[in-house]
Amino acid sequence: MGTQITVTQTHILDQQTRYSLVEICECEHICAEVVVDLVSHGVIDPVEEGALPSRWQFDVNNFFRLRRALRLQRDLKLNLPGIAVASDLLDELDELRRELAQLKAKG
Repeated sequence: MGTQITVTQTHILDQQTRYSLVEICECEHICAEVVVDLVSHGVIDPVEEGALPSRWQFDVNNFFRLRRALRLQRDLKLNLPGIAVASDLLDELDELRRELAQLKAKG
């Protein structure tokens, strides 16, 4: 019986890290047009608004929003306006959960 080798790629993310359009496209195996569409519908935002797409940089929060948007599109077959609404609602839910946890911690 042969030996099976599993290779896992890990990315260390922090709040200061910025990702170019090319980097997030390569990481998520998507084309730039997908990212441009998500930006145009307000799902994700580059750090500097108004810059050309070739100069866009994204912070970690937008990187995670991009991943979630791709899952919503793939798993639920949502269109771009649906992804935008669902993303905003999920962000609000996360914020409410954080506030509830803080209130519970205070007693």
